[in-house]
Amino acid sequence: MPQQTTDQIPDRSTRERIKTVAIEAARQAGAILSEYAKNGFRVEHKDALNLVTDADTHSEQAIVDAIGRAFPDHEILAEERGQAGKKSPYKWIIDPLDGTTNFAHGFPAYAVSIGVEYDGRCILGVVFDPTRQELFVGELGQGATLNGKPIHVSRTPKLDGALLVTGFAYDIRVSKQNNLDHFANFSVRAQGVRRMGAAAIDLCYVACGRFDGFWELKLKPWDTAAGSVIVTEAGGRMSDFKGGPFSIYGIELVASNGLIHHEMVEVLNRPSVQG
Repeated sequence: MPQQTTDQIPDRSTRERIKTVAIEAARQAGAILSEYAKNGFRVEHKDALNLVTDADTHSEQAIVDAIGRAFPDHEILAEERGQAGKKSPYKWIIDPLDGTTNFAHGFPAYAVSIGVEYDGRCILGVVFDPTRQELFVGELGQGATLNGKPIHVSRTPKLDGALLVTGFAYDIRVSKQNNLDHFANFSVRAQGVRRMGAAAIDLCYVACGRFDGFWELKLKPWDTAAGSVIVTEAGGRMSDFKGGPFSIYGIELVASNGLIHHEMVEVLNRPSVQG
């Protein structure tokens, strides 16, 4: 069951319009990514490990245009162009291509991610995986779906039977806070640990029970805005590494089925097995 209340959210008609625009924009952007994947694209380096392609920019433009036509007074925060639009209680937070490195290498794990905030609270999440044609939607107080069918987190009760997923920040080569210590700790505690390379997909896979838990450091709002709604509406739990409230603007994320959450937080606060 969804964990959040629905106090002080837009009326149903407005929410339905926003959801329709978000879904249509995500599908349109996904079609653009598929076209680039088929016909080729140009890759540029933001830095040594952080890539951007013309598929990113074209996809983002399509989403921004769709939002602008439907809601010209809404604010937008997008990965490639930053913050734009008028100051508004509504903020669209978009990643036009989550998993750019995967996309650039032809590894089919990437997605379009569109989240919507109202008065600072995430009320809608839409994630579309064009490779698998999977559309994940989470709406505050309304549950979460995959291609229109309700989804729920797993019921794995203990960490030693759990399949986890994580990721690594772009500064992994230079930062001591690079998640390798936590990766080592979880690798000897969980049944398995995977690395997909697309946080939006990681969160959606927790939501539908493919993964039991996910943790990562230094993610950006566009990585987690949509997926966080989908996880909580699928009955999951989100927090920081101490078990405190999760914020898409923070640097720590733990997402789980709820049953293993305490164990995950406990592991994240242990000394490294390598130490």
